[in-house]
Amino acid sequence: MAEDTRGIDWAKRIQAIAQAGLAYSRDAFDLERFEELRSISVEMMAAYSGLDIRQVNHLFAGESGYATPKVDIRGVVIRDGKILLVQEKNDGGWSLPGGWADIGLSPREIVVKEVKEESGYDVAPVRLLAVLDRNKHPHPPHAYDIYKIFIQCELTGGQARASIETSDVGFFAPDDLPQLSTDRITESQIELLFRQVREPGEAVFD
Repeated sequence: MAEDTRGIDWAKRIQAIAQAGLAYSRDAFDLERFEELRSISVEMMAAYSGLDIRQVNHLFAGESGYATPKVDIRGVVIRDGKILLVQEKNDGGWSLPGGWADIGLSPREIVVKEVKEESGYDVAPVRLLAVLDRNKHPHPPHAYDIYKIFIQCELTGGQARASIETSDVGFFAPDDLPQLSTDRITESQIELLFRQVREPGEAVFD
């Protein structure tokens, strides 16, 4: 049976309403009510997710303006039928190199930077493969809604090198994957990305 994430989803929706209200309301009494809503959303998220309430409060209180999904950008590098993965230090699982989108950089610039920083390899982006809604895939629950952008890249140089965020780098066949960091990537997504590379066409999206 699939994990019931309705409590987390409710908390995120309440937080989004509170955040928008705090951004656009000018009435002092309404602002007070929206602050209370945000506090309720923090308590709900902590209760349903198991996260420390101080951590949730920091995540939610740091957001302002109209609430929108965050953007996660990942580089897809395939060589000799194997895909480039990096081992994440914080959970020991393996993932595609990448991370949060940075202000001031384009998706193309971000993927080049992230692949270099996390794997040591130089790449050239060649094609958008997929834009996926994290909520529609078998990831663990997360405090934020996230859109995941996958960009196919060609190797142009460099060599395997771990980083402050990664402990190992390697290429893996689709039928011989290591333990994945499912917070970042799933086996079904890797299967999808291999199909996209094998059968060039339009990018897929949720």
